[in-house]
Amino acid sequence: MPEDCANPLLLGWIKEWLDQARERNSKGVTVYKKAYDSMKACPLRFTHPAEAQQLHGLGPKLCDRLTDKLKAHCTENGLPMPKVCCAVSKRQLNDSAPLDEDLAPAPKRVRKVKAYVPTLRSGAYALIVALATIGENTSQGLTKANTIELAQPHCDSSFTAPSDPTKFFTAWNSMKTLIGKDLVYEHGRPLRRYMLTEEGWEVAKRIKGTEEGSILNLLVKGPSREESPERPTRKTKTAATSNKRDVAHKQGLIDLDEVSSADEIYQSDARLGQRRQIGEQKHLQADTLPNFSPIVFPPGSCTVNLVLDSREVRTVKDREYISEELQKKGITPITRGLPLGDALWIARPKSTHEQLLARANIGDEGEGSNEVVLDHIIERKRLDDLIFSIKDGRFHEQKFRLRRSGIPNVTYIIEDFSISAERGEKYGEAVSSAIANTQVVNGYFVKQTGKLDDTIRYLAKMTNMLQEMYDKKSLHVIPSAVLHPQTYLPLQTKLRDEQPDQGHYITFSAFSSLCSKSDAMSLRDVFLKMLMCTRGVTGEKALEIQKKWKTPYDFVEAFEKLDGEARERMVSEQLGTLVPRKKVAPVLSAKLAEVWS
Repeated sequence: MPEDCANPLLLGWIKEWLDQARERNSKGVTVYKKAYDSMKACPLRFTHPAEAQQLHGLGPKLCDRLTDKLKAHCTENGLPMPKVCCAVSKRQLNDSAPLDEDLAPAPKRVRKVKAYVPTLRSGAYALIVALATIGENTSQGLTKANTIELAQPHCDSSFTAPSDPTKFFTAWNSMKTLIGKDLVYEHGRPLRRYMLTEEGWEVAKRIKGTEEGSILNLLVKGPSREESPERPTRKTKTAATSNKRDVAHKQGLIDLDEVSSADEIYQSDARLGQRRQIGEQKHLQADTLPNFSPIVFPPGSCTVNLVLDSREVRTVKDREYISEELQKKGITPITRGLPLGDALWIARPKSTHEQLLARANIGDEGEGSNEVVLDHIIERKRLDDLIFSIKDGRFHEQKFRLRRSGIPNVTYIIEDFSISAERGEKYGEAVSSAIANTQVVNGYFVKQTGKLDDTIRYLAKMTNMLQEMYDKKSLHVIPSAVLHPQTYLPLQTKLRDEQPDQGHYITFSAFSSLCSKSDAMSLRDVFLKMLMCTRGVTGEKALEIQKKWKTPYDFVEAFEKLDGEARERMVSEQLGTLVPRKKVAPVLSAKLAEVWS
């Protein structure tokens, strides 16, 4: 240390930081070198580090760090901390000659640069949180694999797989941003290691100190149930749910994050779909419905499991991504082919009640005969798939089959996907109309997600909430022997009207049989599917046509009795008194006449 330096203590600390920056190959070398040279050349002795701001290269930030070091030094050696004297500013030094203040030009207002704070649960945020788990004074750093392992729980996107299969960017690309902002220092060859710089540690401390209960604090404390929002009382539930539903209809989505308890999911707008059960089966007389004694499972006797359709994959080469990501979140899904929907939930009896269903449900020996299908089902649509399904009619056909399933709580997940601007402009209105129709007309929930990772997180959250909800409920299972495709929906409608607070469920094997595209199809079902093969004939219009002409033979016979234009106008004139969405336009009527006559 030079003997002629007026402030050897301050100079020594700056030299220490300079050596550290050189060792880490940090961009701060230039800053510390400039400050070191200024302090070394200064002949004035400073009683407090704040006075050093008059030197070139020493700003408020560096002087504050020197002040902290001086406080620690005084505390360690039992010395009094010097008081701040009136420091001379750089401008006062430069303007030592007397000038007329009125004639001096006004200084430019320097715009204050905002401190960098990464977005919550972004890639950069998770990387800083992960790197902050090692000691501040360590010189080892973390490898890429270790960093990803620690960061993934704090990020909504994957560090290993792109959220969009057509792109190559993952959350790990945020590391380039952090290195560019000099928040992270990388070193080592060939195995790269990463650690926070001094600026990076300041960002980490700001994140940690934002509020009590932040993600970093949760690592130590764990989530507390007391911090969750209060459940609404029974009196306020209806109004709260109604307001949420109104907002959701306007936005085109219903977000699970807005639901304060599992009970609200169950008591939400599912009854709207119940009131719209299909066809004339609802009008069957009560005496034609079977009488039965339900198989009752007491509360807490079953576990809730998520079942994924085996065709739901991320890409053809990455078929296990969804299952693996769910397992990381503590959910072990069952993967199998589903007759309807892309995901649903089943209840499996615990070991103490395993034989109850087998003994009472005689004759049901199919796959899933020991599993009970719960009242929630998911249909997932990626944006490009939604456009294709609207064009080829699958979208309406799937909704038609979902209504026939008897499951009251249907959720449509619309997953965002990058499409060309031309296609977005061409089909944007059709997509918006389909979402609104699904929510308002069909009464289904619509959840819009930004990427597959958001969908996986939604499924995990739903599974946890349903487990909590069904742990408190007894399950009443309808024996498979009394089920029939013609009476199942009227039976469920009757049971829900008579016992609105108690659900009645069926086994998975019975559900597969009832929802199969080919099993137990009646002539009416075949007729409806035939009608919907004509472009423009929705499920509702097909139902109205079937009510008027019961069988394909009746329909063909009605056409043969007419000639020319009367034949083309027959369907539109016969159904002309219906509401607009059920009417058949003259053009569509002529197309039906061409096909069926």
